[in-house]
Amino acid sequence: MKNLSLILIGGLLLVSFCAQSQDEQEVTDQVQMSPKLLSKYLDEASGKSQKVQEKLNKETDKALRELQDLEGRMQKKLNRIDSAKAKEVFGNIKDKYQSLEEKLKQNKLTHYAASIDTLSTSLNFLDQELPLLSQAKETKEKLSQALSKVNALKSQFNKAEDIKAFIKERKQYLKEQLSKLGFAKELKKLNKQAFYYSQQINEYKELLKDHRKAGKKALELLSKTKPFRDFMRKNSQLASLFRLPGDPNDPVTQASLAGLQTRAQVNNLIQQQLAIGGPGAQQQFQQNIQAAQSQLNQLKDKMMKLGQSSTDMEMPEGFKPNNQKTKTFLQRLEYGTNIQSQKANGYFPVTSDIGLSVGYKLNEKSLLGIGASYKMGWGQNFRNINITHQGVGLRSFIDWKLKGSFWMSGGYEMNYRNEFNRVAELKNLNAWQESGLLGVSKVVSLKTKFFKKTRIQLLWDFMSYQQIPQTQPLLFRIGYGFN
Repeated sequence: MKNLSLILIGGLLLVSFCAQSQDEQEVTDQVQMSPKLLSKYLDEASGKSQKVQEKLNKETDKALRELQDLEGRMQKKLNRIDSAKAKEVFGNIKDKYQSLEEKLKQNKLTHYAASIDTLSTSLNFLDQELPLLSQAKETKEKLSQALSKVNALKSQFNKAEDIKAFIKERKQYLKEQLSKLGFAKELKKLNKQAFYYSQQINEYKELLKDHRKAGKKALELLSKTKPFRDFMRKNSQLASLFRLPGDPNDPVTQASLAGLQTRAQVNNLIQQQLAIGGPGAQQQFQQNIQAAQSQLNQLKDKMMKLGQSSTDMEMPEGFKPNNQKTKTFLQRLEYGTNIQSQKANGYFPVTSDIGLSVGYKLNEKSLLGIGASYKMGWGQNFRNINITHQGVGLRSFIDWKLKGSFWMSGGYEMNYRNEFNRVAELKNLNAWQESGLLGVSKVVSLKTKFFKKTRIQLLWDFMSYQQIPQTQPLLFRIGYGFN
């Protein structure tokens, strides 16, 4: 159902794209793209396709392996309860997965992905127009490599969709067979595996949509040319699924329109009916047209919302998905910095603590990380500025979301609070002081390019009372986070 909706959405968008007036000023008859931009676009398409294909291939192998292992464990468990039932339900598991592998080898493109279709069609168009854009041998080789990698990626995505359908079928079948036999835990795990695999595929599709500067510029230039629009209308994968408006002189178009009424005939028929209806018929007709347009827009909005759904897998009961689980290790890292100054008098700071940290997002509500700090001395006043090393610190922390923008924060720190001139002095472990921190953080989102959020913290050092000399029990810190 979702695949059909996505195709319909794509069809509406492509029809709209192809039906735009070709008399508009921005539409040109020639492709104007510099060899440098063409080369960058090919490099981007090639690199991104290979990167996504490797990730998708790894994720697909992992999903099949985990599913087969889980089915094997479920079969053994059922075999201990009822061997006849186990044989009836599972049969020979290896044969089922062998049949899937044979199906995948057939490599029939039965699934549609808009981002891959656009990428593939644009490269095929450039292959056709390459003699006009660049005669460089290097460019020809880059285009050939990019086409090869994109086609391989298209095939890999098609396999992933077949595997997703297979997992969904197995999940439904095993649920029907085992739901009343004490396999609730295993079925829930199977549900989660299917959900995360489906979500991961969608993540990779979104990754393909995220073009860099060269990719955005190249596609923008292509979309403004009539040859590319015509090529897209006739040769894209979506075009093969729809009979889109084409050249009226094209024999294929003429054959598809044979026997249908022309626009002039329809207009004449409408005018005749309006004349019979009297003076109010024209107004009623306009109202009906507006009502139909409104309903069409509502339907289009619903289809767009459906197409933007993160997954079509059934959500396990009571299961809250971890959106971080489908991201890479680097994507789950959150970097931060904080500055804390102390002053003796006036506005001149005596020392400043500069901290750097990196956190790993366990899920949307918890962050675990480590960091380090450096305490720099400034001197006594503006006339006597003297940069000195007043201490260093090592940090570990965990943040857990309470509600809204408030977080509970905790951490353990080791601080060297003495002035030092050489790194060797830090080896004296007895000079380091421990801190145990517990408090509350307030996170404020920022709309800046670099810093994404401000973190205001009020922390209590419950280990400060055993320090000699006693350190400050309450700490106030302001930090900035960026990804």
